[in-house]
Formats: sequence, structure tokens, C-alpha cells
Amino acid sequence: MSDIAPPTLDLRAATIAVRVRAGELSAAQVVDDYLAAIDAHETDVHAFNLVLTDEARARAAAVDDAVAAGDDVGPLAGVPVALKDNMCTRGVPTTCSSKILEGWRPPYDATIVDRLRDAGAVVIGKTNLDEFAMGSSTENSAFGRTNNPLDVTRVPGGSSGGSAASVAAGFAPLALGSDTGGSIRQPAALCGVVGVKPTYGAVSRLGLVAFASSLDQIGPFAHDVADAALVLEAISGHDPGDSTSIDQGPLELTTVLEHGVDGMRIGRITDLPEGADPDVVERVDQAFAALADAGATIIDVSVPAFGYGLTAYYLIAPAEASSNLARYDGVRFGMRAEAPDTNAMYIATRTEGFGAEVKRRIMLGTYALSAGYYDAYYGRALKVRRRIAQDFAAAYAQVDALVMPASPSVAFRAGDKTADPMSMYLCDTYTIPANLTGEPAMSVPFGTGADGLPVGVQIITPALHDARMFQVAAELERRAPAS
Repeated sequence: MSDIAPPTLDLRAATIAVRVRAGELSAAQVVDDYLAAIDAHETDVHAFNLVLTDEARARAAAVDDAVAAGDDVGPLAGVPVALKDNMCTRGVPTTCSSKILEGWRPPYDATIVDRLRDAGAVVIGKTNLDEFAMGSSTENSAFGRTNNPLDVTRVPGGSSGGSAASVAAGFAPLALGSDTGGSIRQPAALCGVVGVKPTYGAVSRLGLVAFASSLDQIGPFAHDVADAALVLEAISGHDPGDSTSIDQGPLELTTVLEHGVDGMRIGRITDLPEGADPDVVERVDQAFAALADAGATIIDVSVPAFGYGLTAYYLIAPAEASSNLARYDGVRFGMRAEAPDTNAMYIATRTEGFGAEVKRRIMLGTYALSAGYYDAYYGRALKVRRRIAQDFAAAYAQVDALVMPASPSVAFRAGDKTADPMSMYLCDTYTIPANLTGEPAMSVPFGTGADGLPVGVQIITPALHDARMFQVAAELERRAPAS
């Protein structure tokens, strides 16, 4: 990853868009430069399941033609964007990194794909993920693992590891991922990029292949906070096709980035679960100090139920997955195993089509929902979820935002946690609660930790206060240590 990059690869998305709209830079040249970077290094990283070379070039040519005709092509004019391969793209394979969706080409585009197109963006490829977004390392893909571009012996995090790696490797200035329990923020932290999970319902989920419908949310990866704000403004806003979509206009984020945090109250949770490595703890402490220097007041708060988030999540999410994944039966779409009768075909298709982690979570979820166990497991998990939301609400009565680690460690070596599912699940300790409450959360790079690898600091704010979260993130970015 040490080759000298073409000049356009050093530009941020906002700059690319401004120059393309002004006719100073062609979208075709931008796309060709990023495709060349992918061609040079993708075999080392494996960020993509599919690179849309011809489609991206055709789209870039259309953007250039529109600019030449004097049309306003949008705020992301000519900007390449990588999409996690669980977002539907019409006529283009969407695999969720699973064998069971072999050969499936969606008949429609996800709403976020339509909105990217309306904003002038160019989809450059579909990125690798843990199968059906179930994992924290992108080692559970049916198509092989993704490597961290900063050290290819280490994981990029998951489940949106391909999207995070595509931005970190310079394959695209922007990428989209999905976050069910930390699947944007944790890989963003491990790859040293910005990753955002917006308020649940702020971005349409229409066309996102469901894992756990009450938790899933789409959000961006970017090199900096400003680019993340730009793309999130473009894809957010009400969608009548998604019943969980909030009835409001697009988020307004870019205007608050220079406001600073003077007078803001930043919460430090005193009863966070233990387990973060010392280098991560040190960087988070430095983040609090930086915010205090910027004029914020640091206030200690208690969120007693925070530590129960992991347990509740691993009942709620598998239960929803068990229901959502029942549709993959070999009848309607995707692969179908040969068998002598229908019941045998169902069993053979799901046995061959799903990987070990997906099977583990389906079985766990089915058990939690089964007669005699529903109230004892799933019902209690929902009560814990409500208690976590109540504890967060009590904390927000005292503070404007909360700051904590995004990941308990820097990027770990591939294979270190695959034999112990519990150790892998613990990677999401600090990210899961925001999914259970639906609140916005994001990871911002803040210096490095062990072996010179990046540390991500997480900011969480109350639901619908995404702009406040970006305000804090921009200040942390300005004050982040160089190493």
C-alpha cells in the first residue's frame, strides 16, 4: 500500500464534488484513478466482492455530460462510493457474502442507491462483509476474509470490514455500511476512518437486506468528519417505502462543524464495562482532556444498565435474524440444493448455504423464541433494552453527549478470535447499547495505540441530535494527536 497515489486520490469527497461540478476535474478521471488503485492493491486487501468497472465508468461519463450541459449534478458529483454487499442494486449481484444468495440480482435499487445517484455519486463496487452482517472481523464471509490495509495480517473489524477497508486503502473516498451492533463504528475504529450510525430511522432501510430489523441502520465511512456529514445529508430523510423511516427532512450536519464545543456538557460514564486495553483507555482520556481544553465541561454520569447491552443484544438480534432469514429456503431466490423432496431440499439448502456463524445465531434466536422460553429469554431481553434506554435518558438530563471507546482494542490479528465466539462478541461491548436505544453514534480516529494502529473514540448523543454528535466529532478531529 506504499505506491504513490494519483493526485485525485489525495482529495476529499467534498473537494472532488466541487471541482467536478465546476468542470475543473472530470468524473471519468476520478473513477479511473480509483479503479487503478483497486487494481493495484485489491488482491492484498480483498475489500470488494464485486468491482463495477464498466458501470462506474458509464456513470462517470454521464455525470461529465451533465456538467457540460450546465446541469446541477448534486453535492456528490463524480464521487466514487463503495456499497456494503447487503444493499440492493438493481440487476447487480447482492450476496450478503453468503452462498445462499448465489445468482440473485435484485429487481430494484435500495433507496440509498437512488439517493446517491440523485446526488451525483458513482457506485464503484460492492464490498465484503461478515455473512449477513454477523461478525466483528469480516472473517465470516463465504468469499474469504478482508484484510486491514494498515496491516494485512490483521482484521479490519466487522461486519462492514470491506467498506471500512475500501476507504482506508484509498479505493473510494466514501463507503456505506450497515450497523446492527457496531458494524460501522468498530471497523471504522480499527481502520482509522470516520464511521457513523445515524439515529434509527434517519436513513431509509428499504433495500437493505435485513439482519435484525429493529437494530439495523445504514451509515457512512469517510476520511474525515466533513465528508461523512456530506454523504449522510444526501442519503437521509423520510422514505414512505420504509415504515420505520422518521417523517422529517434530510439531516443538517455540515453547517455545525465549526461551532465547537464551548459550553457543552460531555458525559464520562463511570460504570462502563471493563475490558478496554490500556492504550485505548489512554486515548479516550486524552479525548476528554481535549474537549475540556476546547471549553466543554466533563461530567461523570452513571448508566447502570450499559453492561447488560451485550447480553440483551445476543438474544434480540438472533431472534430477529431467525425470523428474517427464514425466507432463504431455496424456493423463491438464491441457491437451491438438489434433494429428493421439498423438506429435504429446505434442509440441504440451508445447511449448504449458511455459514457456521449464521447457523449459530439462527439456532440461538429460534431457541429464544420457542415455546416455554420466550418470556424467560426474549421477553426479558426486551425489558433490559427498555431499561438501557431509560438509563441513557437519565444521563442525557445531565449531559449533551457521551464519549467512550468505539472498540476495546486496536485491530487484532486474523484468526485470533475465530475459535472463541464469545471473545469476538465482546468486540461490540461499547457499541451495542446505541443500537438498542436507536441513538446516533460515531467513531472518530484519535491517535494510535499498540503497534501504531489507530484508536477510535465514540460519541453518542440523544436520538435526532445527530448534528450535536457531529459538532463534538469535528472538535475531536481538529484536536486529534498525529500519532
